[in-house]
Amino acid sequence: MTNLDERIERILTSYEEFGGINLTDNQHFPNRQTVVEVICDLENIIFPGFRENTSIDRESLRFVTGERLHRVALKLTGEVLKAIKYICEISQREGKGCYKYAEQIVLALIDEIPEFRRLSVTDAQAALDGDPAARSVEEVILSYPGLEALLVHRIAHFLHSKGVPIIPRMMSEYVHGKTGIDIHPGAKIGEECFIDHGTGVVIGETCVIGKHVKVYQGVTLGALSVKKAMADKKRHPTIEDNVTIYAGATILGGETVIGEGSVIGGNTWITETVSPKSRIYNCPS
Repeated sequence: MTNLDERIERILTSYEEFGGINLTDNQHFPNRQTVVEVICDLENIIFPGFRENTSIDRESLRFVTGERLHRVALKLTGEVLKAIKYICEISQREGKGCYKYAEQIVLALIDEIPEFRRLSVTDAQAALDGDPAARSVEEVILSYPGLEALLVHRIAHFLHSKGVPIIPRMMSEYVHGKTGIDIHPGAKIGEECFIDHGTGVVIGETCVIGKHVKVYQGVTLGALSVKKAMADKKRHPTIEDNVTIYAGATILGGETVIGEGSVIGGNTWITETVSPKSRIYNCPS
């Protein structure tokens, strides 16, 4: 094909004019594909043998786990290093000091894997207990999008809590695109959480969700205001233990609390606190 030189120049000019490029000799941000590969390795470490096309037996489990952990440590440390580069620059740390900081975060995440496994098993059991269509924990692990969204969220939330920028959002948006479940990595979610069906669920950054909570499709746990001035304030609701929120419900506001043991009916709109053990239903006139 001829006459491409002028077109190439126009594209290169747009790089300079509009930005949006990621070059190793300039600002080198985390690589999305590498972050996705790390997520896949972590998922396979947490539930070995469920999400891969290779066979693993007990004799090979130690080797395979070690291989994956080394890969996660290498790749994720490199990506976290890129993400926190500006922190190192602000604190005037360079080279090994900055790398050591990234390495410490990644090793702390690896130390947390047994807890990620425990929490994910409680989520899987909650799905089995809460869904009459579920026949086994294994079925949930293999096929339920809510479980995968929660698993990735717990990893992303850990990194978010350690102050790692960019990467937690990359993780949450990856699994959002895959499952239709949008959970900000800042949200705090207790054990035995069950997101049933899941499509269209939105859980905001400052949301706090207790234990044994069940959320159906289309639920929004959002903010009353999206003004930038609210960025550092609690904008999203608190959901206490043993609450069920049915499909299409919208609960908004940082001061809104859904009391323990409450049931929120489908298509309800809530912007005020609900007392414990309440039953809130949408009753069209």
